[in-house]
Amino acid sequence: MSTESQETDDLKDRVTNFLRRNFPQIQMHGGSAAIQNLDRETGEVTILLGGACSGCGISPMTIQAIKTRMVKEIPEINQVHAETGMGGDSGMGGSGGMSPSFPGETSDDDGGSSDEGPQAPF
Repeated sequence: MSTESQETDDLKDRVTNFLRRNFPQIQMHGGSAAIQNLDRETGEVTILLGGACSGCGISPMTIQAIKTRMVKEIPEINQVHAETGMGGDSGMGGSGGMSPSFPGETSDDDGGSSDEGPQAPF
């Protein structure tokens, strides 16, 4: 069981490092991002955005960027749920986490040649 624990700790470290490496602007703008839950068996992670992210108009873009990039960079992660502490959907929907819509965005997961999703302002 210690091997499984070490693997989970390694995955948690990689998710934490992903957040630090890719989203330092969250902290610069008074927000925070932390792992709320990590399930290695299902490959699901729930990220909690707090501080200034709660109520921020661009938090849906930040969430989409996290979802898109994390599953590409960390192979063990299959689905990312994200919460902003604003209430509402707790990330248990079929698409995982909040499902923000953006102008020109389609609902297809891999519908275009550019599957990066909307670009966050950083």
